[in-house]
Amino acid sequence: MNLDDTIVAIATPPGRGGIGIVRISGPEARNIALPMLRLKHGLEPGRAVLGELNGRIDLTQAEAVRDLIESQTLFQAKVAAQQLEGALSRRLQPIKQKLVELIALLEAGVDFAEDDVSVLPADRIIQHISTVRAPLKELLSSFAYGKLVHDGLTLAIVGRPNVGKSSLFNRLVERERAIVTATPGTTRDLVTETVALEGIPVKLMDTAGIRQSFDEAESIGIGKSMEALADADLVLVVLDSSQAVEEEDHRLLGLVAKRPAILVENKTDITSVQFLVPGSQLRRVRTSALTSEGISELRAEILRHVGGELGGRSETGFLTNARHQGLVRDSLAGLEAAVVAVGNRIPHEMVLLDLYAALRPLDEITGATSSDDILNLIFSKFCIGK
Repeated sequence: MNLDDTIVAIATPPGRGGIGIVRISGPEARNIALPMLRLKHGLEPGRAVLGELNGRIDLTQAEAVRDLIESQTLFQAKVAAQQLEGALSRRLQPIKQKLVELIALLEAGVDFAEDDVSVLPADRIIQHISTVRAPLKELLSSFAYGKLVHDGLTLAIVGRPNVGKSSLFNRLVERERAIVTATPGTTRDLVTETVALEGIPVKLMDTAGIRQSFDEAESIGIGKSMEALADADLVLVVLDSSQAVEEEDHRLLGLVAKRPAILVENKTDITSVQFLVPGSQLRRVRTSALTSEGISELRAEILRHVGGELGGRSETGFLTNARHQGLVRDSLAGLEAAVVAVGNRIPHEMVLLDLYAALRPLDEITGATSSDDILNLIFSKFCIGK
């Protein structure tokens, strides 16, 4: 290394942070830095100058980069990459454009009435708002699936001892993860593993068999099973189809009566008779953890519960971020307020306040709409000032 070399190095400490600093010094520092910066004032020795970073990404893209880094499945990475490339902005852009066009029509009627610009009647305003509101509601509804893609799903496998919970867990994980023996009560602690089902991370929890027990260790495990059941997004209630339904089975079914749950009739390799469970309305799947019979059907049923069979898998630009969900909801609230204002014959100046309140949250996702954008749209649609 010569003393005349230009040196570039990271100047921030290791770890995560909101700001990254790169230091560059040497005779070629100015020539290297200037093409990457847009400066309002020239560089001066010993003086800080505010400039804009070349190709700087917006907040939505930064969130997508974070999601890409934290993705656990290929599908999560694919969705994050689509968001980074602007999939959500592209889906929102035509919706936002219709809203801006409505604002421009009302602004023209208010500001240029002397130029014989007609004022939109109430029914036409409501119609315009509906064309914006409908696709926004559809986008908002995509968050239920998008949240699962982003955060994953927690699934608890519960049942009384020796019904085949651990064997079923191993089949879903596709390896011998949990210890399986013929002795009831083998599992005494939670065993967890994350798998991908159609790209959605699913955290599987194998739980201790639920029954009345006087063994201290088993009792602690049963307590953890009850906690896992309460916290899970989806519950697999496993029954032994070769035996009659017992009191513990009925108790478990009562606990999940109002929860998303699937009834799994296991050990079909022993019996082929489908037994009835009085009072249970749960969807049921017959499986054999020993032979793998019904395992693919069980995976499909799990996906049906989480929405994996819906069109969201091939759709791009759905909501995966709670911040975006809140912004779309705020936009819809502004549109709803505008509908009420129009119905109450409120002056258009006040209706515009609600429409701008609907526009601002969308701007936070796609980028700001300037007053020049609206004026240019007005002048492009109306012959004003001629």
